[in-house]
Parts: sequence; structure tokens; C-alpha cells
Amino acid sequence: MSDTTAKSRQAIAYLRTSSAANVGADKDSDKRQRESIQAFAKRDRWEIVAEYYDADVSGADPIESRPGFSALLDRIEGNGVRTVIVEDASRFARQLIVQEAGIIALIERGVRVLTATGDDLTATEDPFKVAMRQIAGVFAQLEKARLVAKLKAARDRKRASGVKVEGRKSYAELDQREHGGQMIALARKLRRRSPKAGRRSLRDISAALADAGFVSESGKPYAATAVARMLGEL
Repeated sequence: MSDTTAKSRQAIAYLRTSSAANVGADKDSDKRQRESIQAFAKRDRWEIVAEYYDADVSGADPIESRPGFSALLDRIEGNGVRTVIVEDASRFARQLIVQEAGIIALIERGVRVLTATGDDLTATEDPFKVAMRQIAGVFAQLEKARLVAKLKAARDRKRASGVKVEGRKSYAELDQREHGGQMIALARKLRRRSPKAGRRSLRDISAALADAGFVSESGKPYAATAVARMLGEL
């Protein structure tokens, strides 16, 4: 089997348990999920190269706030694996709208999501799924607009009370002023895809920037979202 073919049959497993009562060696929720995923992978000739697990995470929690799912996205961005296997759709969430938010996040990265029964959750032939994804996208835009409006209203109230309000300087401005543009130039260089290793994740770039002396005002490595803003990805 060629390296390219082998790579195309690699997959990542994602697990979630919704309550602390389901977490631990004496409970079987994660064990059941793992066994189901591994059995499907064996039948369908997938190689599980990594596993990400959100323990004690409610299905109602926003998908972007889950540490396991966030780490999964970083791994996908860095190593080129484009298939995720879950036990079933409820591992993303019980609520359909939250399920679709997670699936949309993966679709946007060119990732296919399979269940342990062989269903393709990213397939868009189903008109209902298409509609739900459109609705989820609308709500995401609405929430973003609501947050922007809320922040603007807070700034306006401060200005009305006589408090000077300065807009947040962009990372490009800060970099140019403090580092002569070297920080973002390095971040972009690190983000470029390597023929052998694939693109580095945002967290890997943050660590490399810190090693080079580029850290946040608190002296800590930049958050992944901050690196994404530097690169113009947010």
C-alpha cells in the first residue's frame, strides 16, 4: 500500500461522556464508544491514529468550548487526517442544532464524519440536514453580530460617561510597533504546509513563537485564537 493510500485510510476517534457519573474505570460509556469505533474501523479498514475524549461534557455545551474537540481541530489542521469516527451523532450533542455546529466545523475543514454504524454525518444529500446546516450558520452569524453590538454599546456607554475608549489594536499594528513585523512573518512561515509534516496547528505555532520570544502581554504563549487572528483566519 502506498503512503498516500495509507494516509487516506487514517482516522481520528472522538468520544464524549456527558456526566461525571459516566467517567472512570468502573463505568463503561467511554469503553463502549471506543469498542464500537474500533470494531467499525477494523471492518472498514480504517487506522485509528488518535483519540480525543471530552469527559464530563454536557451535550448542550457549545462545541467550541470543549477541550477535546478543540484539540481534535488542532490535530486535523496539523496532520492532514480528514476522517473522524464517532459512536453516533449524539456524541457531538443530544440537540440537533449543536450536533450540526460540530459537523459544520469539520465540514469547513474538509473532514468527513462517520459513525460506528457506517453513517456519513457529513453527507448533504438529505434536504433536512442541508436546511439544518443553513439554520446553524444563520444562528452563528446572529450570535456574532449580537456580540459585536453588545461590545459597541458598552464602549458607547463608557464614552458617554467621559471615559476614553481606545479600540483594540490589531496584532499587525502591535507586531510592527514592537517587533518590526517579525512575529507575524514567522507565524505565517510556520503555518505554511510542509510536504512531509503537513500544516502546523495553531497551538504548535504559538509554542514556536514563544520559543522565539514572542509572547502575550501576560508573558504567556498566545492562545490559538490569537494566532488565528494574526494569520487572518478569524
